[in-house]
Amino acid sequence: MPHKAEDFLRNDAFFVAVLHCAQEMLAIYRESPRIASIFAAQQRWLMAHSGFALHYGYPGEPKRALYSGRFISFVVSHKIASRNTAAAFIQEMLAYRFLQLIEGASDKRTRLLEPTETAAEHFFKWLATHLAILDHLDGGSRLEQTMADPLAFARIQPLIAKAIIDSDAVRDPGATYNLFNWANSGGLVMDYLMSRISSFDRTAERVDIGTLSLKEIRDQFMISNTHLKRLLAQAAELGSIGWELPHYKGKVWLSRAFVMEYWGYQAAKFAVVDTAAEAVLGPSIARAAKRG
Repeated sequence: MPHKAEDFLRNDAFFVAVLHCAQEMLAIYRESPRIASIFAAQQRWLMAHSGFALHYGYPGEPKRALYSGRFISFVVSHKIASRNTAAAFIQEMLAYRFLQLIEGASDKRTRLLEPTETAAEHFFKWLATHLAILDHLDGGSRLEQTMADPLAFARIQPLIAKAIIDSDAVRDPGATYNLFNWANSGGLVMDYLMSRISSFDRTAERVDIGTLSLKEIRDQFMISNTHLKRLLAQAAELGSIGWELPHYKGKVWLSRAFVMEYWGYQAAKFAVVDTAAEAVLGPSIARAAKRG
């Protein structure tokens, strides 16, 4: 059986792995800020998953096909974004060459689209990071199996997309998480804050993460000073982040509740990935051996 979110919430080693995952996501951003901006806010992340899944074959849908009208209808019907936002996202992905027309497969009414090789490579990196962490936790071979099967990614990704879109635990993990993850670049800022945790005592009310350079955060994630300070101020009002004096310059702490929201989201997401991987690959070899 795949891991459940509750298993991850009981496992301190999982949280250490999650902090490593945050660092990996930041590394992907530094390598390619444009592609990583897709993961920087939940709405964009959900739209990206939707597009890939429609192309590969969304579970329960009658056919595999990605085109603008279908994508917009799908995004609106699943309450991910408005029609205008979905249409703008498609145009942005075409402009950045993360989407392209399928030559010879379009007509005057329907322009079929597909992810470019660049987009697919970076999305695979996202999946590979998660599979590697799961393998590290239980000695499995999910990543090795996926890399050995050229069709595995295209079969796993739609299952992940559907489970994420259908999951309240992933889409609505808590007020502070939502505050960051629905803001432009907010998800990256949150990953950065969490990556600063060196150790976490789940019985303590706060965890110290040292001093922060707002300039470094602004420059790294291309976020305006006004937007960043507003985001941090709103999180402070929720009691989720705070400073020793002077404000914005002293040592920073994150609340236990905020860290647990982040942990809970990650636990739900990794459970989704593990379930999808097992559905396609079969039980992880290491765990199957232990059962035998």
